[in-house]
Amino acid sequence: MMNDVLTYLQTLARETQKPEAEVMAMAFQSGVRQLWRERMLGRYLRGEIGRDKAVEAVGIDWVELAERQHEAMMEDLAWALGR
Repeated sequence: MMNDVLTYLQTLARETQKPEAEVMAMAFQSGVRQLWRERMLGRYLRGEIGRDKAVEAVGIDWVELAERQHEAMMEDLAWALGR
């Protein structure tokens, strides 16, 4: 797995013509943004924050996607439980 990560890093650095340190910084920033987005959407879907706050935090597109996915999951769960 570590070899894969190193290969990805080297390939990205070569293809973007950026130093590996810059590619690593970009990857870190992307990862933090993703973790933040997942945290905020989870809080929204659990009712801990309102829709407006979720939209402000992650954007309307992500909120609408999370709503559609949550609705589909709930429909599948209802079907599996025979309701």
